Parts: sequence; structure tokens; C-alpha cells
Amino acid sequence: MKRRSTPAKKAVIEVLKSSGTALSQEMIEAKVAGKMDRVTIYRVLNSFCEDGITHRILSDEGKYYFALCLDCEEDKHDHEHFHFRCVSCQKVECLPQPVIVNLPQGYKQQNTTGWVTGYCNNCN
Repeated sequence: MKRRSTPAKKAVIEVLKSSGTALSQEMIEAKVAGKMDRVTIYRVLNSFCEDGITHRILSDEGKYYFALCLDCEEDKHDHEHFHFRCVSCQKVECLPQPVIVNLPQGYKQQNTTGWVTGYCNNCN
């Protein structure tokens, strides 16, 4: 972490690491159960996004999910992939295949996001 390490940051990062999936703020709140308030979690997640520790994903249901970044830096994020949300257990995970979009000449791609919904291998 580039910023000062705090008990709240340590708790949130541990929740994200142990989950192995992307989590919403509400899911993280449930896992830290009273150790910190909603505003603290929100600030921690935003600082993680700014520092390249997590990336924020806006789901097709209008909710943000947070996933740990792999090989990202503050100035360079590489999240050109789709995300999968299980409609049964609500598990959200990054799909590792990169998305390649052929844009017209003169266009410059900044970000690609997309969702696939269905049933995960545990719920299928």
C-alpha cells in the first residue's frame, strides 16, 4: 500500500483476498461486521482504486463491485475483460480473456467493461 496502513485497510484487503471474487460494499460490510462504518469502507475502497490495488466494476444491476487488481499500478490499469455474475449465488468474478474491440481509425479506447450473467459451476 502506498498510503498509511490502517486496521480498516488491513481488514478490507483481507476480506477481498480471502473471498477470491469481486465483492460489493455491502458484502464487505457484512464480512467486517461492526469493525468499521460504511463511510470508512467507502473511503478505503476508493483509495484502493486510486492506488491500483482494486478495480471498481459497475454491474448490470447498477451496483459497484470491487476486485483485487493483478499487475496494476496507480497510473496504468489493465481491466480489458468481462465479468461474470451468477444469478443464483451472486458471485462475481473477472473472466481472464482480454476483450479486443476494433475501433474505427482515429478512435482511442480507454476502457472496456461488460457482463456475462448466468449460473456458476457451483450453482449450475
